[in-house]
Amino acid sequence: MKNIAYSFISLLAAVFMISCGKKTETTTVQRKDITEMVFATGSLKADDEYLVAAQTDGYLKSVNFEEGEVINAGKILAVIDNKQSLVNVNQSGKLLAIAKNNSSENAPLIQQIKINIELAKEKLKQDEIQAERYRKLLETNSIAKVEYENSALNVLNTKANIKAQEEQISNLLVSTNQALVVQQQQNEVSNAVADYNKIVAYVGGKIYKKRKELGDYVRKGDVIAVVGNPNKIYANLSIDESNMSKIKLGHPLVIQLNTNPQKNYKAQIAEILPAFDEATQSFYVKAFFIENLDFTIVGTQLQANIILGEKKNALVIPRNYLGYGNKVLIEKKKSVNVKTGIISTDWVEILDGLKENDTILKELL
Repeated sequence: MKNIAYSFISLLAAVFMISCGKKTETTTVQRKDITEMVFATGSLKADDEYLVAAQTDGYLKSVNFEEGEVINAGKILAVIDNKQSLVNVNQSGKLLAIAKNNSSENAPLIQQIKINIELAKEKLKQDEIQAERYRKLLETNSIAKVEYENSALNVLNTKANIKAQEEQISNLLVSTNQALVVQQQQNEVSNAVADYNKIVAYVGGKIYKKRKELGDYVRKGDVIAVVGNPNKIYANLSIDESNMSKIKLGHPLVIQLNTNPQKNYKAQIAEILPAFDEATQSFYVKAFFIENLDFTIVGTQLQANIILGEKKNALVIPRNYLGYGNKVLIEKKKSVNVKTGIISTDWVEILDGLKENDTILKELL
């Protein structure tokens, strides 16, 4: 038992000696100009970028653009071979011609009814002559009354027949005109669908990506090309959610392209996008360059330091001397709490808890 106790005491003594033997380095609280910055990564993008997509299915039978080409609005970029839409246009065109013919005054059915009306009118004349003759014979008691009544009834029936056929023409014109309107709409739809075979750039710009080649089979919604404004290239920056609340419109920043990290470009936060990317746990902002950008290849990776604030002659300590919970070691390894202000990549502003020229410590691992 005594041996166990002795061993335990020896272990504690060894730990104490190791702890007391930790090396430290020191520095003093000093005054410096300090700049608070947020680091961000991103890439170059073209403003007003949009996707040109297929609106129907089929094979690309012509492709009329290349990457890097500047195009005007209305340019036909590609044509899809969709024969079904062309068949529909041909069929709807023929049906429209039939509908137009049926709705005209010279339509065969209308002409037949008109002939029937003319024949009925001729019959009406004969019926009226017969009824008048029977009326006079009735006055001289030369015929029975029923014979006169039958002749008068024939007149009424013929008039009714004429009226019915005239109404039939009117109703027929209404129905054929309605059918014409429907067929005109169907024809317009068929032509519109056929136009989907042509993939058109509705906004001019520069082709930044070509996604499909001649002979490729495409489905509705497949992206053919990526087009953007070549005159306005911006930095699309990914901001960590822990720093997003600090970012404001108008903040200046310095950007280095990965293609030439020794060169700095000045820019400014122009837009804070409302979407949050759950995959990267980041927000996105647009930064427009405020000086000439001499490298404009879209997709180029970059790094940026967003300047949040600057302070002249601030009381500072090196950032690696600040411990967890804003604690700093002073002489005799005593820990003190400090109040911080601006934090840069290398320095931390001290607002309270330390004075200029105070000595602070940092334990070395």
